[in-house]
Amino acid sequence: MVSFDEKYCLEIFQKLIAVDSTTGQYEEIQRLLVQILDALGFSYHVTHKGGVIADLGGEGDPLAVTAHLDDISLMVRKINADGTLNVCPVGGLYAFYCVTENVRVYTRDGEVYTGTICRTPNSIHVTEEELRSVLPDFRTNVCVVLDAPVKSEADTRALGIETGDMIAPEPRFTLSNGYLKSRFIDDKACAAVLLTAMKAIKDGGIRLPRKVYFYFAMYEEIGHGTVWLPDGVRDMLAVDIAPTGPDQTSDERKVSIFAKDSRYPYHWAMTNELRDAAKQAGVDYVMDIFTPHYGTDCDASVAAGYDIRHAAIGPGTANSHGYERTHIDGLKNTYDLLMAYMCR
Repeated sequence: MVSFDEKYCLEIFQKLIAVDSTTGQYEEIQRLLVQILDALGFSYHVTHKGGVIADLGGEGDPLAVTAHLDDISLMVRKINADGTLNVCPVGGLYAFYCVTENVRVYTRDGEVYTGTICRTPNSIHVTEEELRSVLPDFRTNVCVVLDAPVKSEADTRALGIETGDMIAPEPRFTLSNGYLKSRFIDDKACAAVLLTAMKAIKDGGIRLPRKVYFYFAMYEEIGHGTVWLPDGVRDMLAVDIAPTGPDQTSDERKVSIFAKDSRYPYHWAMTNELRDAAKQAGVDYVMDIFTPHYGTDCDASVAAGYDIRHAAIGPGTANSHGYERTHIDGLKNTYDLLMAYMCR
């Protein structure tokens, strides 16, 4: 098996997180992805609603491996009387996890403005009690303040900003002692692992023992990334983050094999195949269960009625849906298990 190319994986991850891609706003990330696929030399199909499905070759019993490229973010709900923006989440972004974050506001006419997610009121020196006693909430006491001299609703509308415009938080990537810290590790780090695996397959001249598709979805965060699959897919493997927590076995330096999420147990036999592949390849793995608020694109495909086996793996990741953290070893172990499973 071709060893994990850490340098390439990190380079690709940084390219992916540099592109804002709130769920539904996929065009720019799609363009970047197909440029990477063209450079790698793989054929691919672009779905009507924006996903990209790469063909890795092989024959028989097709396996679809999926990671998603959409991000949780915000949308302009209305423009406030003072020119600030009242916002609502797109996907599971919570106010307490992003107050004081810098953002970019994308208008439907192609303009981009910067701003900050702020409490209202926003200065502890003059409003200490309000800031200490009330949980941040997009509906009542959090807004986006634009980096522009706006004082009224009319001022903001004059910039071309309207209800329905997208707002993307800054990723703020950093790497320290092997730990990756950034927004949108979910799921751009896993997409980078898939692309690193594609490079290994190409560079190593690996012939896969079965047909494999890599499905880069664009709507996972709202539940319908993979409700359509290529003809004949028999098995589906989601590669997504494994949230850490007090009741979890997941570890940032390991790959988790998912036994169950908040919707369904994963397929018993396919999960056992992944477990066997991990043991045979010496992969550092754990089994874990993710409830009550977790699912993958496999769930969407099962719910859509596809007759498939489904399973999921991914790197242990802290602070899910916030300023996330994982370790390069977690990405390596995810890569090693993915390659071991595809090549078994």
